[in-house]
Order: sequence, then structure tokens, then C-alpha cells
Amino acid sequence: MLAIHLQKLLLKKEKAKMGLRSTFLATAFTASLLASTSHAIDTSAREAFMIDMKTGHILLEKNPDVSMPPASMSKLMTLYLVFERLKDGRLTLDDKFTVSERAWRKGGAASGSSTMFLEPRQKVRVEDLIKGIIIQSGNDACIVVAEAVAGSEKNFAVEMTEKARELGMEHSTFSNATGWPDPGQRMTPRDLSILAEALITEFPEYYKFFAEKNFKYNGIRQSNRNPLLYKTMGADGLKTGHTSEAGYGLTSSAERDGRRLILVVNGLNSVRARSSESERLMEWGFREFNNYSLFKKGEEVTQAELWLSDKQSVALLIDQDVEVTLPRKSRRKMKVSVQYDGPIPAPVKKGQELAKVVITAPDVKDIVIPLYAAEDAERLGFVGRLGAALKSIIWGVTG
Repeated sequence: MLAIHLQKLLLKKEKAKMGLRSTFLATAFTASLLASTSHAIDTSAREAFMIDMKTGHILLEKNPDVSMPPASMSKLMTLYLVFERLKDGRLTLDDKFTVSERAWRKGGAASGSSTMFLEPRQKVRVEDLIKGIIIQSGNDACIVVAEAVAGSEKNFAVEMTEKARELGMEHSTFSNATGWPDPGQRMTPRDLSILAEALITEFPEYYKFFAEKNFKYNGIRQSNRNPLLYKTMGADGLKTGHTSEAGYGLTSSAERDGRRLILVVNGLNSVRARSSESERLMEWGFREFNNYSLFKKGEEVTQAELWLSDKQSVALLIDQDVEVTLPRKSRRKMKVSVQYDGPIPAPVKKGQELAKVVITAPDVKDIVIPLYAAEDAERLGFVGRLGAALKSIIWGVTG
């Protein structure tokens, strides 16, 4: 193997201490793009999952794909379907829905469950229903929405499951709009994080509702049950959940210094545990990790040596911004190398994948990003190829 140190890159930004090198390999290197790993921290939650939203790096996972009762955290899918209709114009915030007798009995004051305290035959604005679902966790508000947009809660639940598949939530099924206990109402921590990210990225104009702390309706004021909203940690969503089977859960998100984390916990044994454990894990995620910008889209990373070409080398470009999440303690030992099977025989076409950047660090799976030719490189004619072959035989020179 021949290793060539790329001093030019070592002088740039965060690359100064990476030990960046280019290596010619006899075999092709393959690995998954943006692979990530989680890091050990004990948690009393039965299930837990934390991800850095910008990089997709998993910071924490405990039973991430276990099918669990999500309780009211499943209301996030109810809200997604409402926000989707608002965005495409099928609904407006000022539209009004009528409270049915069923919605009142199953989710209103008569039900003894979380409620917005709606009254039968009352007409309610969509914006108020959204706040009632988010802040008051109103089961009545969920049923009103489901019946209004899908004809029945059963039809709405079918739509919820279909939307889950569209979003890549492979292990989520819904039988109601509220999260009421049912064997068919199941989600995983990973799926909840996918849903949270979709709500944040697709509906920024409506995501703001998750940060509201209080809402008064029908003369009754209730406070948002998300405990992280009341702490100075940058939290701005999303939704709590609780049933006797599920325990206490929270799907939350917080943003700090340009980083956004999404955390899902479930199976905790009290309101206090939900609050303290969610805060502890979120603070750990911000404290122990940081994001590092390595390359910008279109940046030249290095040159690849060519064989039997009219050019000696071709520039290798990266086609995406590269930012990685690393444990702060692993940052100093991070290394970035360029690997390819070379010298590369001509012809080469602009945009052809020729090499890979490989980023390694302790306690982190390798991150691999392809590199592409910046320009065409034509193959030498017969005489040129003959001369190159003779040089290779006599002097051991390629190109």
C-alpha cells in the first residue's frame, strides 16, 4: 500500500488534526453510508432512543425496535395527518368540526381520560383542536378530528397505519386516534423518532404549537404535560404518553447551538421519573457529543492517479455536505482517509464514482462517503499506451 499525506486538507477548518491520507487499495472498499452507533449510558426507561437529527447519528438505543404501547404519543400521527391537510389546503385553521356524542362519551369529561372538555354538538375550530390534542392531550379532540376528516375513527386509524408505512415506520400499527389501550395500537421508539423528525421538518409553521405551555378552552385552563418545556434546555416539543400498560413515556426534541436531538423514552414508573430521566438523557446527549463539519458539497478532497490517460490525475469531488456527530472525547483520534483501487485506468467520465472518504473514530462505526471525478479523462491512443507500457516495464512508472 502507498499512503500519501494530503497536507493541503490538513490545513482546512476541522481537518487540521484528522490525519487525512489517501491510500491505494488492491480491493474495493464498501460500507454503509453514514453508519452510526450508540454509546453506553444506563437508563431506567424500559425503551429509549436518541438521535441527532442533522447527522442521523444514534446516540442512545435501548430496545429501539420493540413493539410497545405508545399511549398518547401516538397522537403525533393524528397531528401529522391534520398538519398534512392544512399544508395541502384541504383544511384551514379556522375550519370548524362538530363534537359528536361518541367523541364526548369516549373522550370527553364523561370518559375520565385526558380531555379537552368539549361538549356534544359544539363546533370547534381546527386550531383549537390542535392545541387541545397537544397541550391537553384531549382524547375528545382526537376523535372529533378523526370523524371529521375520515368519516370514522376506524377509517382514520387505517389511514394512520398507511401513513406510517409511507414514512418508513415499519413496525407501527394503529387502531384508534387517541392512543387508548388496544392490542392493535403499537409503535417502536425508532418509529416515534421518525415521526417526530417528519413533524419538525415538514411542518415548521405548525410545529410551534408543541412549545405552547398552556391552553384554556370552555373556561378550563390546562398545562402542557411535556416536562422539558419548563426547563432551560432548548426543548420545544413533542408529546407525553401514559397508560398502566405503557408506563410513562415522552417523545421530545430540543435544539441547542445548532444541534437538534430527538429523544424517545417509555416504560418509566412515574411522572417524576419521566421528567428527571428525560432531562438527564437529553443533557447527556448535548454534553458528551458534538457535530463536526468536514467537507462542503462540491469540494475537492484529493487527486486520484490515472493510468493510460492523457492526464496524470483527476480531482475527486464530494457531492454532499459532510457533518458527523462524535463523542467529544473521540474527536482528537478521528481520522479521515481516501481509499480507491488505483491507479485508475482511463477512460474516466465526469461524475464517475472513483473513491471513498472513510471517517473513523473510537466508539463510532466507519462513515463512508463516495467521491466522484471532477472531469473527463480520455484514454491514450495506441502509441501513447505503448509508451506508457514500456515506461512501466523499464522504470516502474505508471501514467
